[in-house]
Parts: sequence; structure tokens; C-alpha cells
Amino acid sequence: MTDHDSDHDRPATVRELTSETDLREAFPILRELRAHLDRDEMSALYEQMREEGYRLFGRHDADSELVAVAGLSVGTNFYLGRHVFVYDLVTTAERRSEGHGKALLTHIHEWAADRDCETVELESGLWRDEAHRFYEELGYEKYCYSFKYDLAENDT
Repeated sequence: MTDHDSDHDRPATVRELTSETDLREAFPILRELRAHLDRDEMSALYEQMREEGYRLFGRHDADSELVAVAGLSVGTNFYLGRHVFVYDLVTTAERRSEGHGKALLTHIHEWAADRDCETVELESGLWRDEAHRFYEELGYEKYCYSFKYDLAENDT
């Protein structure tokens, strides 16, 4: 997917990030969302996630600077059918509200449709009201709560 940033003639692009250079460039942006992870933890988890089907996409602006990333996987279940689940979606803080997140999600919607997916799903923290407004403006529906049970904290 390409489009033009308003201040430049070169197109902004979205593409899958697969090289070591791509990952090094994506790490600081992902850390804005996943601050509890250091580079080594993130790299180790990424390798395992990649084996399980995780894909990482990035939005580069007209100057070829990586400004937003999204991590996802394709899955199938009884309530969504074949779908894409977006685990990570973040635009670097200084570049938010410029349309990069929307462009990245639009690309993901097209990518999912090309793979015969019926739905794109994501989760967002309860406290992230601005993000919720953003998703709803793009047509996402708030339809359930997500619960977790921490095995380490709830030894039985």
C-alpha cells in the first residue's frame, strides 16, 4: 500500500518487516507500547512468535522513516471464523494523529481480505479511551471484554 504524505512527493508505504535491520528499527517503536520488555526479551519472544505465525508490518513515511508498526497473526475459531488478530499496533509518539495508524490498519484489512479472512480483531486496554475512539471511527465494534488468569500469581 502506498499513499502520499501531504508534505512530500514520495509515497508513504506499508510493508512487512522481516530483516534484522527492520527489527532493530521497529524495536524502539514497539517499546513505546511494550515498555516492560528489553531488546533481548523482545528478540527472543519475536523468534518464538514468528514460528507461531506472527507477522510484523511497518508504515514508512515519505522520507522512508519507520513511524508505525503492527504485529498480527492469522487464526481460525468458532466465533470469528478465519481472522487476523492484531497484537501490537503503535505509532511513535511524535508522529501520532498524522494518519499512519489508519493507513497501517487499512493495509491490514486489505491483507486479511486477500487471505480469505472474515474479520480483523484487536484488544485495547480499558484505560485507552483515545485509542478506542480511533478504532470505533474506523468501524471497529466494541463487543466483548477480554479476561486473563495469571498462573504465576494464582498458584493452586
